[in-house]
Amino acid sequence: MLIVLLILLPLICAGLIVFNPKGQAKYIATGATLVSVVIGAIALIQFDFSQAALDQMVVKAPWVPALGLELSLAVDSVSLLLIALTVLLGPICVIGSFTAVKHDVKTYYAWLLVLQSAMIGVFAARDLVLFYICFEFTLIPMYILISLYGSANRKKAATKFFLYTFTGSVIALAGFVYVVWFHASLEGNSWTFDLAALGESARMMEPAQQGWILLALLSGFAVKVPLFPVHTWLPLAHTEAPTAGSVILAGVLLKLGTYGIYKFALPYAPEAVVEYAPLIGVLSVVGIVYAGLICWVQTDVKKLVAYSSVSHLGFCVLGLVAINSVGVAGSVMYMISHGFSTGALFLMIGMMYERYHTRSMREVGGLGSTMPVWSSFMVFFVMASVGLPGLNGFVSEIMCLMGTFQSYGWTGEGGAHPGGTLGVLGPWFAFFAGTGMIVAAMYLLIMTGKMVWGKYREPEGHHEHDELPTDLNAREIGLLIPLAAGCLIFGLYPKPLLNAIEAPVNETVAYYEGLVPVPELEAGMTTVANEGDHDTEHGEGDH
Repeated sequence: MLIVLLILLPLICAGLIVFNPKGQAKYIATGATLVSVVIGAIALIQFDFSQAALDQMVVKAPWVPALGLELSLAVDSVSLLLIALTVLLGPICVIGSFTAVKHDVKTYYAWLLVLQSAMIGVFAARDLVLFYICFEFTLIPMYILISLYGSANRKKAATKFFLYTFTGSVIALAGFVYVVWFHASLEGNSWTFDLAALGESARMMEPAQQGWILLALLSGFAVKVPLFPVHTWLPLAHTEAPTAGSVILAGVLLKLGTYGIYKFALPYAPEAVVEYAPLIGVLSVVGIVYAGLICWVQTDVKKLVAYSSVSHLGFCVLGLVAINSVGVAGSVMYMISHGFSTGALFLMIGMMYERYHTRSMREVGGLGSTMPVWSSFMVFFVMASVGLPGLNGFVSEIMCLMGTFQSYGWTGEGGAHPGGTLGVLGPWFAFFAGTGMIVAAMYLLIMTGKMVWGKYREPEGHHEHDELPTDLNAREIGLLIPLAAGCLIFGLYPKPLLNAIEAPVNETVAYYEGLVPVPELEAGMTTVANEGDHDTEHGEGDH
C-alpha cells in the first residue's frame, strides 16, 4: 500500500489546496511532499534488494475485467529508485518556490502535486493502460506550470512542449495497441494489458514487426528524452519554465523517456534494437556533440544548462543501446545522478534570477565577491555535471562509455565477425562521445568563470530585492544540501546503488542472449553470458 499512498497523497492534498484559503497552499504542499519523503524512505527500507529484479509491493484491483484491465502497481529496484528521486525533489521544488511564485498560488501548488502523483504512477504502473494514462497526464500539469508561471515566451514554450510530446506519445500508443492485438491473436482473443505478458508476446514477433514497434515506441520516448533531432522543444521549455518546472523537467520528466526505452523498447523489440542500435548510437553521439557546441556559444545561463541536458542524456541512451551490463547499468545510474546535479544547477540559477532578474552572463557575473555561498555550491554542482572523479557524474558517464566501447571485441555467430549491438563502431562511438565530455568541461567551466570569478557585474538599475539577502539564506542552503550529499555519496561510493540495479539490468540484457554475444564484465556487474570458455557458441534464445 505504500506505492498507493505515494500516488494518492499528492492528489488528495491537491484537492485540499483547492478548497482552502490561499495562504495555506504552500504549507499543505510542503506537508504532502515531506510525508511522501517519509513514505518513500519506508518503501526503500522494506524493499528486498536481494530480489531486486522481481516486482514487489504488488497491488492489483479489478478495473474492467471484460477487457483484461486491472489497476496493477508494483516496483522493482529501478522503478523504486526513480520514485525515490521523484519524492526527494518534491519538497525541494515546493519550498524553493516560496518566494518565486507570487500569483495564483493555489493553482501552482495544486498542479505541482498532481504532477508528482502522475510521475510516480508512470514508474509504478504494471498495466499498460494505467501506464499510458499517467504518462500522458504528466503533460497537463507541466503545460499549465510553464504557460502560467514561466517567463516572457512561456505560451510558445508550453505549446511547443505539448505538441511535440503529445504527438510522439500518440504514435507510441499505436505501437502499444499493435502489441496488445498481437498478444490477443496468439492467445485466442484473450485480452490483457499486463506489461510482462505483452513483452513475452512482443518478442515472438517477426523482426520486421519488431522494427515498426521500435519505431513507434521511440517516437514517444525519444521525444521525451529528448534525443536528437526531436530535442528542439526542450531548451525553450527549460528556459521559460519556472524554477521548479525546470528542476522537475531535468530531474524526473526527461527520465520518463529513458525509462520508457529501458522498460519497453529494449525488452519488447530485441531483434529490432540489435538491427538499429548503430543508428540510435549515431543520433545519441550527434546529440552529445551538437548540443555541447551549442552550449559553448550561449549567453543565457539557463539555456546553456538546458542544452547540456540534451548532451548528457545522449550518454544515457548510448549506454542503453550498447546492450551489456556495464552500459545499461551506467544508463540507469545516469537517470538518477543527472537529477541531482542538473536539477541543482537549475535551482541555483533560479536563486540567482530572483535576486538579479536576469540570466544573461553579459549582465551579471563575478558573484563570488557578493554571493560566496551561492558560488561555492555553483562550483560544486558544475564539477558534478562535468564528471569530476569523486562525484556522481563521473561514475555514470564513464560506465556508459565503457559499455559502449566494450560492445566491440567478441566473436559473433560462427566465429567470423565482431559481435555486440554496436560492433566495430563501438570504440568510435565511445571516442566521439568522449569528446562531448571535453566540450562539456569547456563550456561549463567557461560559464563558471564568468558567473563566479572576475569583475563583479550587475544589471543596469539593479537594486537588492527587499525579501532576499544578497547571498543564500538558510532555507535555500537547506534545499541544496541533500542534492550535494547525493552527488558526493554516489560519486565516492556507488557500489550500493550498482548492486541495487544489477539484477534488473542483467534481466534486461538477458533478452539479448542468443542475439548478440555478451562479454564477461568487471566493475561489480555480473554477466548474463553463459559460464565457460569464450569460444563456446551461445545457444539460441527463446523468442
